[in-house]
Amino acid sequence: MSMHTVHPSVVAEQPSGTSAFRPPRAPAGGNLVGSLDLMGSPLSFGRNEEIYGENDEAEYVYKIVRGTVRIYKIMSDGRRQIGAFYLPGDIFGMEVGALHEFSAEAIGNATVLVIKRSALISLADRDGVVARELWAFTACELRRLQRHVLLLIQSAQERVAAFLLEMSDRVASNDAIELPMSRQDIADYLGLTIETVSRTLTQLETAATIALPTSRRVVLRNRGALCRLNA
Repeated sequence: MSMHTVHPSVVAEQPSGTSAFRPPRAPAGGNLVGSLDLMGSPLSFGRNEEIYGENDEAEYVYKIVRGTVRIYKIMSDGRRQIGAFYLPGDIFGMEVGALHEFSAEAIGNATVLVIKRSALISLADRDGVVARELWAFTACELRRLQRHVLLLIQSAQERVAAFLLEMSDRVASNDAIELPMSRQDIADYLGLTIETVSRTLTQLETAATIALPTSRRVVLRNRGALCRLNA
């Protein structure tokens, strides 16, 4: 078990009055997100701190309140492959089997709600709305995985364009994106080297498709061109 993985003993050892954990309340009904908010106990994680490790027991489900989380695998040759980025409001850690398939880390300071998996499954057994939303969430995660697999066989420009469009949809209210992750994170998500990611961003900037005011800020100047690359 990883050092920072949430474990039932951690819950038991919390002193009374702490805000780290609180006894979950059993909602009488509602939707999946509302139920997680009611049942969840908040925990804070620092930059690059592990939330759970690959092959740890999948006893908990998580919802992000603040910050960004990456899930990843270390490949046999030592490379890191990031499987997904999760942002505030996102749910992660729901596994089909008994163990986690990926490790999860906070990219920067993050706060997550921690929900006992068995309690969520029990609620779904009693509440048809929660059960249907849990099924829909699982289907969405499967579609995300399928899209990511297809992304990894595209050209570098297609991968970077698809990533920028995805992040624009998820984190920006306009065409200016503040990326919460580093270029190394982006490279490990897209299956590219950091040099290729940087070179591709420069090419898109030269073509007036994007602007790069800073290393983390990207402005989409020609969304149509990005969409054509991603078609």
